[in-house]
Amino acid sequence: MAKQADNTANTVNLIALSTKIVGEINSETDIRVDGNIQGKLVTAGRLIVGHKGIINGEITCRSAEIEGTIDGKIDVKELLTLKESSVLTGEVATGKLMIEPGAIFSGNCKMNNKTEAKSK
Repeated sequence: MAKQADNTANTVNLIALSTKIVGEINSETDIRVDGNIQGKLVTAGRLIVGHKGIINGEITCRSAEIEGTIDGKIDVKELLTLKESSVLTGEVATGKLMIEPGAIFSGNCKMNNKTEAKSK
């Protein structure tokens, strides 16, 4: 009996520019958003918000690279990168944060440094 290959390792879900989603999205793989999402987005993978991408709501992901706009709450387990074209308004919880010059961030940020937590 032949084994089935697991193709999810290189899969990226794409929310295209002309797409608007209202509701909840759950994924085990990476997601790229070039459209508009209003609601909750949860992925075990990486989130990429393209230059024209917009998310209003709650986000949970492993890592994120933001070029577009986020308004809401974002929880990133590892690295959150705000590119120069990004606009982020709201609450951030992340392991590491990188903000490029030109990025706009307005809100609260909590960084979870696991090495400090272990030494206490």
